[in-house]
Amino acid sequence: MSPRPSAPAALPAPAEPGSTTVTPNSWERLRQFTSARIALGRAGTSLPTRAHLDFALAHAQARMAVHTELDMDPLAGELQALHTQPVLRLHSAAQDRPTYLQRPDLGRRLSAESRALLQGLTAAQADVVFVVADGLSSLAIERNALPFLRQMLPALAEQWRVGPITVVRHARVALGDEIGAALGASLVVVLIGERPGLSSPDSMGLYMTWQPRLGMTDESRNCISNVREQGLSYAQAVHKLHYLMQQARQRKLSGVQLKDESDTLAAPQEARQAFMLGSSGPQTPR
Repeated sequence: MSPRPSAPAALPAPAEPGSTTVTPNSWERLRQFTSARIALGRAGTSLPTRAHLDFALAHAQARMAVHTELDMDPLAGELQALHTQPVLRLHSAAQDRPTYLQRPDLGRRLSAESRALLQGLTAAQADVVFVVADGLSSLAIERNALPFLRQMLPALAEQWRVGPITVVRHARVALGDEIGAALGASLVVVLIGERPGLSSPDSMGLYMTWQPRLGMTDESRNCISNVREQGLSYAQAVHKLHYLMQQARQRKLSGVQLKDESDTLAAPQEARQAFMLGSSGPQTPR
């Protein structure tokens, strides 16, 4: 009678950072200061299992942020509670998400229905209008647009006439020019979901343009990037945008001719601490 085959040996557990099978990186202590993928260590000639799985998860989150549709109605309802002017729901000429991703030009123009809606309104002669656009990350808008505007709108209450807020599906940055011109605004600010990174699927950008009109190009805009809880804070973003808006109105321009020198002014406490890495006093950014 032949001997019974023995059970296969159990596979070893996946290597994890900190285990004896992972070679640590001497820069590992610097990881507390950044979400960038540095000092991951290695298992032989490969990444440790945890680092590999974290990368795969981040890639999946980035793809989901790009392909997920913005849920406009709850967002518009919450924005309406902040603002006395109407909150308008608009749509670009890209009728669905795949078309939007394949045809950037359609995301820069309003649909016929949305254009007709704006044409039917009486121009508000507003100083500024805010355009909330899904862009390439609806997640960024769902997480960041409302808390940012909760701080931004009160900062403008005394000196700025804020027109209707628009929430736009399948929009690119340049769509804000058409909306701002249709509403008769001197200034347009577009809140838009930025292209997701592998450590930031929820990053929101702010694009400000003086005297918006069709056909304007990127050098006419000022950009404030990476607005999110783990990036540029809402208070810092409000401080920077308020400075740029004041300068744009005073100098009648925006874009490459208008430099962001807001850091030279008194900033929120958390902004002053942005470059502190555990020391007891402020440090100068390098």
